[in-house]
Amino acid sequence: MDRSTFDVIIVGCGPTGAMLAAELRLHDVRVLVLEKETTPASFVRIVGLHIRSLEILAMRGLLERVLPHGRRRPAGGFFAAIDKPAPTGLDSPYAYLLGIPQPVIVRLLEEHAITLGAEVRPGRTVTGLEQDDAGVTVELDGGERVRSRYLVGCDGGRSTVRKLLGVGFPGEPARTQTLMGEVEVGVPQAEIAARVAEIRETDKRFVLGPAGDGLYRVVVPGAAVGEGAEPPSLEDFRQGLWAVAGTDFGVHSPRWLSRFGDATRLAERYRVGRVLLAGDAAHIHPPIGGQGLNLGVQDAFNLGWKLAAQVRGWAPETLLDTYEAERRPVAADVLDNTRAQLELLSTEPGPRAVRRLLTELMDFDDVNRRLIEKITAVGVRYDLGPGPDLLGRRMRDVEVKQGRLFDLLHRGRGLLLDRTERLTVGGWADRVGHLADPTAAWDGPAALLRPDGHVAWIGDDQRDLDNHLARWFGSGQ
Repeated sequence: MDRSTFDVIIVGCGPTGAMLAAELRLHDVRVLVLEKETTPASFVRIVGLHIRSLEILAMRGLLERVLPHGRRRPAGGFFAAIDKPAPTGLDSPYAYLLGIPQPVIVRLLEEHAITLGAEVRPGRTVTGLEQDDAGVTVELDGGERVRSRYLVGCDGGRSTVRKLLGVGFPGEPARTQTLMGEVEVGVPQAEIAARVAEIRETDKRFVLGPAGDGLYRVVVPGAAVGEGAEPPSLEDFRQGLWAVAGTDFGVHSPRWLSRFGDATRLAERYRVGRVLLAGDAAHIHPPIGGQGLNLGVQDAFNLGWKLAAQVRGWAPETLLDTYEAERRPVAADVLDNTRAQLELLSTEPGPRAVRRLLTELMDFDDVNRRLIEKITAVGVRYDLGPGPDLLGRRMRDVEVKQGRLFDLLHRGRGLLLDRTERLTVGGWADRVGHLADPTAAWDGPAALLRPDGHVAWIGDDQRDLDNHLARWFGSGQ
């Protein structure tokens, strides 16, 4: 008999790790989170939460806690920085971008996980791991060994867990480096705006504009190739600005400075036995379009209920395998769209011609919507077999007799949305809720929602429903 102290050990307490810990705790899974850093990051990078991530927060009752810490902006102009308005009729009540400091969203998610009962140990570095048929043994710096039934590496692009597993990370190495930060400036706004407008006629990668609180957000090409392990200096920014603009705009007093490369890589596998990968440990790409943090949180949301089902003993045999089957293609698509966006930012004549053509095509609302839905992840459809278009897609937050649909998903259980009022979840009632509501603002007969809000079945036949309940939620009681 395995006597693991924990059910799941998560390596890394960034947004992905913290979200996964909280999802597991909704199902009483014993969770330990190991974080190598002892203090939060010293820089305050602003990240954007896209529509699907906002929906995820709403599904767990977290959105109202997060909103006061961010600034809303329209859900448009993301794709390759092509300045187009948000498409009309985006299918979500949360059709905006929320800009929020990354340390704040990490703190809020970590607090949520701890409140639910997760244990977080900062300042602990993983140095080795071994797995057998019953669990995983993790070795920490100092020689301590900790045992769990499963392990998930959420430890970033340089993932120790991935390297210890020997999982390949193919793709393209960084070819260019970009500097990003928030600084104060020493010249008038009008002078900055005029020069920036002139530069961006040919170089869409350059950004220098107000960020609030007297600060300016700056994005400028760096001098060296690579991602860099250390934050850049203010002098690096001055040199980059001189090279692009012929002036450094008197930048001083930075709030934070960072650098990133354009490396693009995807893990060959997301699972080896009892060890899984999520977030940047499984995929890295340039931050254009602001998809990285969102992609990791959405990985955790997909994995959490499936891994919990495996731990709790009711998972169908192949359920955990659907994590890689569903999420790896999504990551591959994100890598492709960031590759495309980078090409569209090139100053070469060919890419500039393609950019002009795409800019013209985006005047068609359907084209604009398709690209924005791709970046904001509301267009994701998992391949669940033949069926209506909604099958495999996320259900929107429709109005129901009890308020809004997402309010019924806070506990991380499945849900049968039943407009027929004659179906039942029977022996799955401990894992799946049932809302019989002919007034629900949706035009189908009944839909079975997974805990991640994706539609697993649509129909009105009880026997067919039972088959799909067993497919996703195991044997009924």
